[in-house]
Amino acid sequence: MGSALLKGWLAKGVKSITVVEPKPSAQLRALAGKKKIALVAAPSAVKIRPSVCVVAVKPQILKGEAPALAAFAQGALMISIAAGTSVAALSKAWGKKARIIRAMPNTPGAIGAGITGIYAAKGATATDKKTAASLLSALGATEWVSKEGLIDSVTAVSGSGPAYLFLMAEALTEAGVAEGLPRKQAEKFARATVAGAGALLAADKSPASALREAVTSPGGTTAAALGVLMADDGLTALMKRAVKAARERAEELR
Repeated sequence: MGSALLKGWLAKGVKSITVVEPKPSAQLRALAGKKKIALVAAPSAVKIRPSVCVVAVKPQILKGEAPALAAFAQGALMISIAAGTSVAALSKAWGKKARIIRAMPNTPGAIGAGITGIYAAKGATATDKKTAASLLSALGATEWVSKEGLIDSVTAVSGSGPAYLFLMAEALTEAGVAEGLPRKQAEKFARATVAGAGALLAADKSPASALREAVTSPGGTTAAALGVLMADDGLTALMKRAVKAARERAEELR
């Protein structure tokens, strides 16, 4: 997600970006060579006093590395996109006066088609919120939540959600193969169907239920399939269990 954010910021013309990365990719090294970013190996090597610090590392890494960012938190707005890392834990590492915003983006942000849930902790100002929304909009849409706990629900629905849709494409492929389609064709049909349905859902503001009904002729093939998927133990019940499991895991990571 850090790479997606960086790509979006550069496209929007954001200036004075310093990236802290001990093992930079070839792409980061190239950007540094072109003077588009400043690249350093550790927080202690940052030469400027940042106004915003976006922390884009995995929660397991952040637990150990958060104290190294404490100096930044004395003046910078701190935006964390680490799942399951609470404001309380971050405040312990960065100080009670740290201005903290938590955000949960998702991987479609890599092409500017993501959505990011955002929560502003007590102490974050209206200007901080405006700044955070502007920076995170590089990934796509943004949506504020009123309680920190809801970030775990956002994580379970949209943060992890792309994996559910990718699994749907896998499952639809396997179903096509089971019905006699060659695997390459089954995958092509499944992939295009999931991608195309997503694009239609984005373009048409009708409720998802209305779009589903538009595809479904009474007594037809789609209705037969939906009879299975919409059974009491069907897709809705399964998805509720899956999202609940993801939310509970996010809570365990705190």
